Amino acid sequence: MRFLKALFVWTFMLALLAAAGAAGGWFWYNQEIARPGPLAREAVIQVEPGETLSGVAQRLEREGIIRDARLMQLKSRIEGTELDIKSGEYIVEPQASLNEVLSILIEGRAVLYSILLKEGLTTQQMLREIEANEHLSGPMPDPAPPEGSLLPDTYMFHKGMTRVELVEKIMAAQTQVIEELWPSRQENLPFDTPEEAIILASVVEKESGKPEDRDLVAGLFVGRLRNGMRLQSDPTIVYGISKGEPLYNSKGERRTLLRSEIDRHTEWNTYQVDGLPITAIANPGRDSIAAVLNPPETDYVFFVAECKDGVITGEHVFSKTNAEHERAVAAYRECERKEIERERAN
Repeated sequence: MRFLKALFVWTFMLALLAAAGAAGGWFWYNQEIARPGPLAREAVIQVEPGETLSGVAQRLEREGIIRDARLMQLKSRIEGTELDIKSGEYIVEPQASLNEVLSILIEGRAVLYSILLKEGLTTQQMLREIEANEHLSGPMPDPAPPEGSLLPDTYMFHKGMTRVELVEKIMAAQTQVIEELWPSRQENLPFDTPEEAIILASVVEKESGKPEDRDLVAGLFVGRLRNGMRLQSDPTIVYGISKGEPLYNSKGERRTLLRSEIDRHTEWNTYQVDGLPITAIANPGRDSIAAVLNPPETDYVFFVAECKDGVITGEHVFSKTNAEHERAVAAYRECERKEIERERAN
């Protein structure tokens, strides 16, 4: 009986010691993951796609950002987050605790970069901008997206995002805009599909020198289509010749359209084809898409870039008669010729 009593006492004491040890271990663990880290200065760390937490933790220990890679792995296992780290580039503040560093990696609070894709660029011009961006990774999409399928805007991305992922994001943004705007369009528009709206919006985008002209240009083109008139848009000629790239002469100097090019039949040249070009001629922005879906009524039939005091101003001259328009076109062509001569002289 005395033996059983002693055994019980010793078992109880061992249990108490084990519990105390576990409590002490847990106390130590929580202190270690929360205490300030060894990093003396702000650091930028890069997590590549496919990297494991184990590999990242070991690298962070070697670089003096955390004290113990095994402790970071233990914490992530306890919390079930070891597979949740996200690729990207991250800023770690001085003395960031292990808790804070792991939180940054799991929540994906990456440094963000931006790329500006301007309205009116062709798909190939946008893709060149994306391909040249050093913060993106991977090959370009193949095949390339269709003309008009990318939404011009400023896009944010983390370092290492693939070029394919970014292009998919930009295409999705264009789809979202047209799906949002299409249901609220005017009735009896001279086109039937969202794809045709994008085509017309691309012509409006290329013809709108200033944002304030956009609605009037859209109203004028919609009026032309309703009346069975050709759009007669110079950018559609250029697209049929060079797919929207600037035109140059044999000396590598920028030039104007030739009469033979205006008269040349292509599927985009709206001086030669009725209705819309066969495809978009650029990527229109949200405002141009909205403008063609809800254009203002206008009596204007013609327009051309304004020439004032020998300089193309970026404004437009709108005309109701062909005679008015021909005078404005003659002034514009003379201005354009002189501007090209000035460029060559410089």
